[in-house]
Amino acid sequence: MRRQQTQSIGEALADYLREAGLEQPLLERKVVESWPIVMGDAVARLTRKVEVKEGVLYVYLNSAALKAQLFECRFELVAKMNAAVGSEGVIRDVRLLG
Repeated sequence: MRRQQTQSIGEALADYLREAGLEQPLLERKVVESWPIVMGDAVARLTRKVEVKEGVLYVYLNSAALKAQLFECRFELVAKMNAAVGSEGVIRDVRLLG
């Protein structure tokens, strides 16, 4: 018996994660881990906590000024965080909390 279609290990793993319903949680975890890299050290130092729930990125900040500044560009934040993990639909919205 011969296989008609061959896949790389990476493709097989991606298919398995998708079928098992683990792709979205894995991408959400990548978003959280990417926050300090994407936003830089200054923002990371003023961030208490970052989490993703149902496609919404919740960012807990120590600075009201930073919160106001990030609120102005929250749509760009969505695009940046999705680009960081290589998938468009991971983050739909950002909530900035103080």
